[in-house]
Amino acid sequence: MGWTIAHQIAHLAKADANVLIALKDPASFANVGTDADRDAEVGAGQPREVLLEQWRAGRAELAEALGELPADRAFPWFGSELNAQLMIPLRLMETWAHGQDIYDTLGIEHAPTSGLEHVAALGVAGGEMSFAVAQLAVPAEPIRIELTGPGGGSWGPEDAAQRIEGSALDFCLRVTHRRERAQTGLKAVGEDADKWLDVARVFL
Repeated sequence: MGWTIAHQIAHLAKADANVLIALKDPASFANVGTDADRDAEVGAGQPREVLLEQWRAGRAELAEALGELPADRAFPWFGSELNAQLMIPLRLMETWAHGQDIYDTLGIEHAPTSGLEHVAALGVAGGEMSFAVAQLAVPAEPIRIELTGPGGGSWGPEDAAQRIEGSALDFCLRVTHRRERAQTGLKAVGEDADKWLDVARVFL
């Protein structure tokens, strides 16, 4: 199904609401649905001013709730448990990624900011998952990640033989599947690093 801007906002609002359920009523979280397309369609059917207010109020409530929660306190999530320390960057990542969809729809440049460091860090942390989901062996050798520009940084040993280089923006666009690899300026040195850019992801 092709999503409109309203679908993107509705999806974010629903995801924020789901986190609030997990925080405030963990016992009922098992009853939360997983049909993202249906939820987005329902949300998008609301008047625009209602949808926007719902999203804005929900994200403010979630930010407050996560800010008050001990960073290491676990709460249920789909197929696992998470804590605020991980959920906060995950919400930032998803909001940024769907925001990119909206920028692309409108044909407006989405200027990178230092906040991309959180998305990039999740992309780096998702390396093993990326290989596992693609049914590939997890590399035995370390891979150095060197990202430039707003939100850039370095991960992995400096003397690693394999590495990925490029802008933080391109890396974030790639790991969130907002751009194909060929649409970025990312460069890989080494076979495993090259494979990583092909299969990189931050979500299942």
